Amino acid sequence: MAARKDIDGSASVPAFYGKELRWKREAAGLTIQQSVEGSFYGVSYLSEIERGHRRMPLDLARHVDRVLETDGFFARRCEDVRKARTSLYAPYFADAVEMEAHARDIEEWSPMLIPGALQLEPYIREIIHAFSPMDDEAAVQRKIAARRARAWVFDEPEGPASWVVFHESILRQPLVGDQLMAEQLAHVAAVARRRRYIPQILPCNAGAHPFMMGSTFLMSFSDAPPVMYTEGMYSGQIIDDPGIVRQYQQAYNRLRAAALPPEVSLKMIEAAAEDYGNGTHARRRERSRLAEEQLQHGT
Repeated sequence: MAARKDIDGSASVPAFYGKELRWKREAAGLTIQQSVEGSFYGVSYLSEIERGHRRMPLDLARHVDRVLETDGFFARRCEDVRKARTSLYAPYFADAVEMEAHARDIEEWSPMLIPGALQLEPYIREIIHAFSPMDDEAAVQRKIAARRARAWVFDEPEGPASWVVFHESILRQPLVGDQLMAEQLAHVAAVARRRRYIPQILPCNAGAHPFMMGSTFLMSFSDAPPVMYTEGMYSGQIIDDPGIVRQYQQAYNRLRAAALPPEVSLKMIEAAAEDYGNGTHARRRERSRLAEEQLQHGT
């Protein structure tokens, strides 16, 4: 049998926490399977916490404290581990990125922006300039690199099964120049054509619908309960209450029912990319501008 790899507790706060968890568990004479019995979590989930690869949710920390009789130690230290950030992501998004790496399925609603993992550099740059106008070039480059590092979610075959509902306005209101927008939408379509995710477009005339404010994505796991992440401009929240997550899941199902079918949606994205690329969008925009001027002058 191969020797078990030791955990370097000095590597990070999560690694220190995980090493202590393994020591307490083994001192109690329990296997990982025995430690998670009675919780909603699987063996692989706790194993990754012990190796410092995953942070422990509070409900699991409380469960472990009961099983190992550690007098609330892991629940008390849970917040310290959660605050130990080493990534380039905003603090409110770091937990979601970590969970994303382990998700089996992701269902995302994108009301105003192309999802981050599908964004190309020019699109990302415009968003950063709008949200954080005081960032210098070095900070912008770090944020671009961090966002592009998430491309694997949609690009790689090993990524989670994903379903994305876009609002039609994303196609009609460009954030970048027409040629750059053509490239961005062509990329969105190409990834979908490779069967890396299923797209749906919610048309502008869809009327009232669920999730009318804020981007949202739901994550399902093979070894843990599902969670939902919702985000505003400068804040985000992970929701793991089973009843509330179930409500969001039902609302997302209604949203998908209101959206156009996947193949129709994909063709719409490709058509929008072509319009930006061949100048049709610019000509349409100019005709609209001239029509508005004529109305203003009563001609």
